[in-house]
Amino acid sequence: MAGTEHVISMEELLSRKVSLVREEAGETSRRRKSIDIEEEASSTSKMRKENLEKLKEAGANVKRSSAAKTTPKIQEVPALLRGHKNFKKYFEPRVVSLGPIHHGKKECQAAEDFKLGMASIFVEESGKSGEFLLEKIAVKIKQLRHYFDEKVTEKYDDETLAWMLFVDGCAVLQSIHCLAHQELIKELKIKNDQVAFAQQDLFLLENQLPYQLLLDLMDYSGKKEKWKESIETFMRKMVHERVQGVGKDGETNGTPIHLLDLLRTKLVGKSTTTENKGRSNGLINSFINRLANLIPCKSGSKQERRQSYRNVQELRAAGIYVKPAETSPLTRISFDRFLLYPGYLRLPLITVDDSTAPKFFNLIAYEMCSDFDNDYGITSYVAFLESLIDKPGDVKELRNASILYNLLGSDDEVAKLFNEIGTDLVPDLDEYKQVRTQIQEYYDKKWVTWVAEFFHNHFSSPWTVLAFLGALLALFLSATQTWYTVFSPPGP
Repeated sequence: MAGTEHVISMEELLSRKVSLVREEAGETSRRRKSIDIEEEASSTSKMRKENLEKLKEAGANVKRSSAAKTTPKIQEVPALLRGHKNFKKYFEPRVVSLGPIHHGKKECQAAEDFKLGMASIFVEESGKSGEFLLEKIAVKIKQLRHYFDEKVTEKYDDETLAWMLFVDGCAVLQSIHCLAHQELIKELKIKNDQVAFAQQDLFLLENQLPYQLLLDLMDYSGKKEKWKESIETFMRKMVHERVQGVGKDGETNGTPIHLLDLLRTKLVGKSTTTENKGRSNGLINSFINRLANLIPCKSGSKQERRQSYRNVQELRAAGIYVKPAETSPLTRISFDRFLLYPGYLRLPLITVDDSTAPKFFNLIAYEMCSDFDNDYGITSYVAFLESLIDKPGDVKELRNASILYNLLGSDDEVAKLFNEIGTDLVPDLDEYKQVRTQIQEYYDKKWVTWVAEFFHNHFSSPWTVLAFLGALLALFLSATQTWYTVFSPPGP
């Protein structure tokens, strides 16, 4: 009996130990869970604080960048355009690479020796030694590096970058000098196709050199006026200047950022956005426009009106005709009409050739750069022109009006080209707003359209006017003869 009791007490003791161990294990588990929860809460709190700090820092950076007056950097094409199906064709160099972004590109290796040759000719014509010019660039390389986006130059040390910019800068200046004086091209026996593609490569956003580099090389060469005159002559050819006596609209205001920036200034001019919005010619036109606006339109108020016309042919059907503008900058677009005559949309002259697409695409990409504060002058112009060109017939109308010079091929190709360039553009909505409003108001007034069509069809040339006057004279004489026949007094 006693042995039995002893056994039972040992079992109880063992069960108590087991339960004690279980309690201790459970308590340890609960302690670990508590520690894990505390650690997780601490980690969450730390992450939240870090995110809030990032948020605060980002806000401060945005305020600093918006307050600071930044200079556009030489950089890659914005991401929104990098997915374009013809990106390589329009944005990458095809013959010669300039600057750090496409340096060493396989397709441009054949031009490296040519660049060295052109740089050597520049050094020789400058009368200075190559060591002297290279040293001057090397001394300023820290300053020149700031003209590029940091990520495009980070893999180049100062010496490598200085040599690259020295060779490329000298080669660009000498090439521009040759392009400005075509007889030099013949002397060097450079083929026309190479010249054409090299000119396109000079105005690619990713192929730019700081204009300050070119100025420094011109200064150090001691022949600044010679190179400056060559650049001016070359740029006049690039913008196809045909209108003379237009003032100084295309002159630069300060130092350009690079050649592409200089090209944009030449095309857009120095005038601000507000100066380009539907300039009406003369007080009479302004008075006539105000008088016509007193007649109510079906489309409601000006703010509610939307563009209902589609292209040049529809405008002509409504009695609106295109005429060449009196000034050359692309942004000088205006609309005017005189009394009961048709409305005239005045557009600047433009030449369309193989360089038009890459030129406009890179100008649009430049305006899209986040560090370039601008009025989207080129983007707005292309969007406006694309709204007028829908079919080959629209191109024909512009050709017949001596506004568009087609060196590309068929009118159908030009129409497709502008439809491609104008896709997914986000222009300045205030640009040409007044012009669009004036056109729409004229377009909505049917009686004005009918009268304008009548005068244009019957009085568009001196011969039609003479024919009309002759018809009136014949009608008058016929009426007079009839009157005398009926009401003539009896004879003696």
